Amino acid sequence: MQTIFSGIQPSGTITLGNYIGAMKQFVELQDDYNCHFCIVDQHAITVPQDRLALRKNIRSLAALYIAVGIDPTKSTLFIQSEVPAHTEAGWMLQCVAYIGELERMTQFKDKSAGKEAVSAGLLTYPPLMAADILLYKTDLVPVGEDQKQHLELTRDLAERFNKKYNDIFTIPEVRIPKVGARVMSLQEPTKKMSKSDPNQKAFITILDEPKVIEKKIKSAVTDSEGIVRFDKENKPGISNLMSIYSILGNVSIEEIERMYDGKGYGDFKADTAKVVVEALAPIQQRYYELIDSEELDQILDAGAEKANFVANKMLRKMRNAMGLGRKR
Repeated sequence: MQTIFSGIQPSGTITLGNYIGAMKQFVELQDDYNCHFCIVDQHAITVPQDRLALRKNIRSLAALYIAVGIDPTKSTLFIQSEVPAHTEAGWMLQCVAYIGELERMTQFKDKSAGKEAVSAGLLTYPPLMAADILLYKTDLVPVGEDQKQHLELTRDLAERFNKKYNDIFTIPEVRIPKVGARVMSLQEPTKKMSKSDPNQKAFITILDEPKVIEKKIKSAVTDSEGIVRFDKENKPGISNLMSIYSILGNVSIEEIERMYDGKGYGDFKADTAKVVVEALAPIQQRYYELIDSEELDQILDAGAEKANFVANKMLRKMRNAMGLGRKR
């Protein structure tokens, strides 16, 4: 069974885009792969964080992983900072990485642009991400387009380490999500949906109440044609809503076009909102059962124990390969 690793930062409630583009697919993957799902809280602190908000977001994300259908008996769910091997391996891979290649990372350029000062962690977090992946002998990493560059660096660092020290790392492959998994902004449908969007109407979070979801979808930007037809280039807004309906309602795009032939956007938007509300209802119910429960702590304790066992085995190999400490 091949191994999959994925990490999500605990930086606020995840959006419908995060759910459709990543978490919904994770649920399907766990039956066929050895899955490690990590809440990467150490990546979150590369930019300033409020301590109490971060703690809350870590727990919230863990509850959401379980609520969407991640099964802790099939997958390993854990918090990055509870597995110290990640930071030690990250440091070792920093010593293999070159400053030039870190400075070329698009996300570093974007996040540091126009700022007087940024943390060193913002520059060096790609080797920590590489450590996250390589510690678990990962075969496949499901990522969006925005993370492909970091995956390429991870592969470069693994190959460099294997060649220079010892051939211990599996070289991971990128797993791009299925077609139709990219959810766009409800207000600017040519842009990806993002929780950092200043316009609250632009995104739906997985914990939004039904009336909020209805309001956001009804105010979604479309076009003046009034025909429910899939055409990403000329009708990005309506095409985005059709993708959401198709994935959450388990209905083909062609079927949606037939269903709304001769009907206007009002009917279509109302039904899309209903599909979203119904899809999120069981997730929200399970989330609120878990968020303050001992069950969630037990799942995270067990996940940390499993992750530590696997990660420490690879860390010992890394230490021996580099000549650190005493040989054991």
